Amino acid sequence: MCAYNKERRDFVKKSGLGLLGMAIAPSLLGNMGLGLKNRLRTAHIGVGGMGSEDLKAISSHKLVDVIALCDVDSTNLAAAQKLHPKAKVFSDYRVMLAEMKNEIDAVIVSTPDHTHAPASMMAMDLGKPVYCQKPLTHHVSEARAMKKLAVDKNLITQMGIQVHSFYDYKLATLLIQSGIIGKVHTVRAWSPKNWGYDGPKPQGSDPIPETLDWNLWLGTSAERPYKKDVYHPGNWRKLMDFGCGTLGDMGVHIFDTPYNALELDVPRTIRNECREPNGFGFPENNIVTYEFPGTKHTAEKLTWVWYDGPGAPKMHKDLILPGAKDATSATNVDKKEKSVEEKMSLDTKATGAGKLPDQGAMFIGDKGRLLLPHFMELPKKIVDGKYVDISDEIARIEKKNNMGKPIRNYNSEGQKHYHQFVDACLGQAECSAPFSYASRLTETILLGVIAGRFPNKTLHWDNNEAKFTEEEANQYLKSAYRDF
Repeated sequence: MCAYNKERRDFVKKSGLGLLGMAIAPSLLGNMGLGLKNRLRTAHIGVGGMGSEDLKAISSHKLVDVIALCDVDSTNLAAAQKLHPKAKVFSDYRVMLAEMKNEIDAVIVSTPDHTHAPASMMAMDLGKPVYCQKPLTHHVSEARAMKKLAVDKNLITQMGIQVHSFYDYKLATLLIQSGIIGKVHTVRAWSPKNWGYDGPKPQGSDPIPETLDWNLWLGTSAERPYKKDVYHPGNWRKLMDFGCGTLGDMGVHIFDTPYNALELDVPRTIRNECREPNGFGFPENNIVTYEFPGTKHTAEKLTWVWYDGPGAPKMHKDLILPGAKDATSATNVDKKEKSVEEKMSLDTKATGAGKLPDQGAMFIGDKGRLLLPHFMELPKKIVDGKYVDISDEIARIEKKNNMGKPIRNYNSEGQKHYHQFVDACLGQAECSAPFSYASRLTETILLGVIAGRFPNKTLHWDNNEAKFTEEEANQYLKSAYRDF
């Protein structure tokens, strides 16, 4: 942590942030000042792809004024400006934060993963509440540093896992915590999406599009030639220096509910069954096994197995559903490569009779199993190979927690997580995925990503010291920031 803090201080100094911090009015620091406001002025860093969706959702709140837009791609920036013509536009978030530090109330960060921490921490150093897309960071050291800074500055924060606020996930959390399947000893979770790349590293370079500032896109990462369709837009998720693979994309969504429901901390051991590392792209198929210390909702230890990539999950007796003819027919296996748009979508195939949902999680306890499809499907209890009616349990939990009935409309439900952040900034709510929680979830995810560099080897994680017992793995907990 000490080495990372020095790197962060160096970055702050070089970016001019140290001088800016001295100029902030005390009334703008912390949560109390924001609580006195009746409108929220937002600045958005990254407005293409998911950033476009984040912008739409945040700005749909009636008390939000979008006053600043930033993107390294002028095409994205022009599209966003059409929606918010009064907003000032920038290509460099450092310039935006410097020029508008006294006008911005909150910052939304929707960049590729490698820029999450540099942009968020600059905003947080200025005392700004931050909504940052998942995964929270690209490196474990960054996740811990962001958690600490949020606490030190008493900032309102939220990670962008919008399904965290959906009915079915809240319901599953409360069912598990009510003991519906007893003490949980295993979780199996999966996604067949493929944010990996098993091919060779690209050679040569291509002309940089006039609409793209390649230096700013690279940001703090190491300099390299531009290659068309390799990095921007979209495909950066596949690459080690910029994304976090399928585990860092869909894994965050699908891990969230079991992780939250079981009140887990970070794991003790991590093992990834995958191909040998190629130094460029993440493996296309991963089976990551975590062992967590027990909690009041689990057995003495919890085993968690994650499957991703084409053909996932690998069939196991824990995953065979009632009505399945055999293990082979129990999955909705589709090995066809998906488009970027399909992989970025949260949509899942509807669960068929005896078939696992395309994506989801299975809790295995000493009193049965609970299947949680991803997403917008009710959890299902299974005992002795048969579905069990839990409508009475659901009704009791709905009434006790004032949940109401599920609304199957992603457009309306998806806004709730964003609006929760806005309301919290205005002193009217609390965030359900603050960095204090998001950092631990992200750390867990990233430990699995690092394990992919050591295929079929069990890594041992020291939570207190924030390092692996296996010294060779510790180099991947952080990286040096390029001066750009």
